[in-house]
Amino acid sequence: MEKTHDKPILRQIAQLGQPVLREPARPVDDPADPAVQALIDDMLVTVSDANGVGIAAPQVHEPLALFIVASRPNPRYPHAPVMAPTAMLNPEIVWGSDETEKGWEGCLSVPGLRGLVSRHRKIGVRYLTRAGELREEEYTDFIARIFQHEFDHIRGLVFVDRVDTRDLVSEKEYLRIIA
Repeated sequence: MEKTHDKPILRQIAQLGQPVLREPARPVDDPADPAVQALIDDMLVTVSDANGVGIAAPQVHEPLALFIVASRPNPRYPHAPVMAPTAMLNPEIVWGSDETEKGWEGCLSVPGLRGLVSRHRKIGVRYLTRAGELREEEYTDFIARIFQHEFDHIRGLVFVDRVDTRDLVSEKEYLRIIA
């Protein structure tokens, strides 16, 4: 991992085809490690700058089981609910509802495409906070979708792996559809 730095830096986002997106991530051993804390800070500024609602460490070329869920309305997701950006280390999905729902997803690593992806409508999750505290939460709808999308990233999957190609559209068409 990169050395620590004083100010957060914008990270390059790995693009589909780069091997880091297809490798299972390794667990974060020490949440208090200054390099892990610096990575979290970098990911927070990177996801905000890119108008994302989530970002996983493999997307910034770090194969660690860590992601940020940062839902908020923005040009890419105008109807997203507001949630404080949250770093989730060594996350797990404990359970998923039987009820699933197809919804539109995009990815900072797959620019220009959106697809309809079936996900659990409600999930129970467990993760460590950046302070190393164990949290158990339940998420529904869009927040649950973000968590599942980012969880896929740390397992070496991207959303297009879950999409029927007939359910793929261009970013421009997606914005027309949801208008």
